[in-house]
Amino acid sequence: MNFEFSGKIWFWRGPAPWFFVTVPAKQSGDLKTISSFVTYGWGVIPAHIRIGRTEYQTSLFPKDGRYIVPIKASVREAEHLEKGDTVTIRLEVR
Repeated sequence: MNFEFSGKIWFWRGPAPWFFVTVPAKQSGDLKTISSFVTYGWGVIPAHIRIGRTEYQTSLFPKDGRYIVPIKASVREAEHLEKGDTVTIRLEVR
């Protein structure tokens, strides 16, 4: 399953601070449909992500009925991204 979408980078301060982009509602619904086949627990879905020229493996997390994509520090640095920037994400669930 492959998706491409755009979204804003947001910051979560929690006990382990991290940056994310929220997957749009339609694509989140599609991911939820296949989640039982691809999750390795708690609804977490492994995914291959591409932002700009940077590709990486990560896990999508369910949050508030949608999924969120973690944006690694190395990706933010390579692509010169900051909180509030809008990015286009190519997402592949294998």
